[in-house]
Amino acid sequence: MRIDLHTHSTASDGTDTPAELVRHAAAAGLDVVALTDHDTTRGHAEAVAALPEGLTLVTGAEISCALDGVSMHLLAYLFDPAEPELLRERELLRDDRVPRAQAMVGRLRELGVPIAWDQVARIAGDGSVGRPHIATALVELGVVPTVSDAFTPEWIADGGRAHIVKHELDPFTAVRLVKAAGGVAVFAHPAAAKRGRTVPEQAIGELAAAGLDGIEVDHMDHDRPARERLRGLARDLGLLTTGSSDYHGSRKEVGLGEYTTDPEIYGEITRRATGAFPVPGAGGSRA
Repeated sequence: MRIDLHTHSTASDGTDTPAELVRHAAAAGLDVVALTDHDTTRGHAEAVAALPEGLTLVTGAEISCALDGVSMHLLAYLFDPAEPELLRERELLRDDRVPRAQAMVGRLRELGVPIAWDQVARIAGDGSVGRPHIATALVELGVVPTVSDAFTPEWIADGGRAHIVKHELDPFTAVRLVKAAGGVAVFAHPAAAKRGRTVPEQAIGELAAAGLDGIEVDHMDHDRPARERLRGLARDLGLLTTGSSDYHGSRKEVGLGEYTTDPEIYGEITRRATGAFPVPGAGGSRA
């Protein structure tokens, strides 16, 4: 059983539509895929409608958080999307994305980059605009060779020359809201140091005491020593460990199912969730 619990569609900053994503997941040999767009559940209905037979969809979202000025992401699985308090916070997070991205475009122009907001808006389309859209614009302009090369101190990494802080949720509040909505909370790529500063391990222990369910261990941004360290930390704290691609379509080199979650861990996630249930595919739309 092959399970990928972290993917993105055009509802946020991926390049596959939700329908394309589930079809590609089935073609990649996955049995379970989670759609976890940034701060939104807008792609879920389309993904469900197109879900191929034999593939199960886990609904979720990747929630933008910050602790003591350090950005972090919380993967929320199988929560009730209509729960009012969590919905309100997701809308605040999503609504802040446009002015933040516009400010980053302004900062880049001050640095001499001939980027325009219309270009970024075109790349984002109907998705929740984010840094990967700005990074793609920088690639189009020939400023950097790849999207990953834009996420450096020289450009748009946390604390970088063109970085602008966005509205982010306190992770302790986020964990509480996800749990209150019947969901399961997993800290995404906690050791991804190349993205910028990371949350200290002591804070992970405090989050575990506050209800955090797990940490994402097997991820493209974690080298082998980081994975081994995180597995040991998870054992000590009684946390679940997940693996996933963090797939963004053509925006990143990683493929669907390149990193996966153990079926027993997936089973425990579904047992803990009360806000929603995994959706089994029934053939889906072929449009």
